[in-house]
Amino acid sequence: MRAGRNIFLVGLMGAGKTTVGRLLARRLGKRFMDTDHEIESRTGVKIPVIFEIEGEAGFRAREAQAVDVLTALDDVVLATGGGVVLDPANRERLASRGFVIYLSADPRHLWQRTRHDKGRPLLQTADPLAKLQELHGIRDPLYREVADLVVETGRQSVGALVASLLPLLPDECKLSA
Repeated sequence: MRAGRNIFLVGLMGAGKTTVGRLLARRLGKRFMDTDHEIESRTGVKIPVIFEIEGEAGFRAREAQAVDVLTALDDVVLATGGGVVLDPANRERLASRGFVIYLSADPRHLWQRTRHDKGRPLLQTADPLAKLQELHGIRDPLYREVADLVVETGRQSVGALVASLLPLLPDECKLSA
């Protein structure tokens, strides 16, 4: 299967999917893609604006389209949005079209990383830490369901995390076109 060389990163917002994905792609000679960036590029507006105008349901529909297109590409490292696993069709596409890595992190660490980021619509609440804990409770089982590998991100550097990931990847993921 051609898609066997794809690597898909899942996890809550702030887990490091984009940062880890960029470095992982560079180390493996693959193309890096990001579902949120692709959605923003296609619509010409930022994710918070989509949430404001179309609500979460509208955003999720756009996200499902992006996942369908991006997971069908070959030889990519794809960082997904935190809620991508809520849609069973997205989970099926991720699981069948590549190697899925769940970047798992404690909600308190995620809150530390995201607390000043105004570009995360779901965290624009009175208690963002409670929201992260709620999201973790709902999504963690779904991330684990779709993941081929679960990695605790902890507090190590991105370089150290990527270095620890490389030997855990299947051989077909280490090949590039």
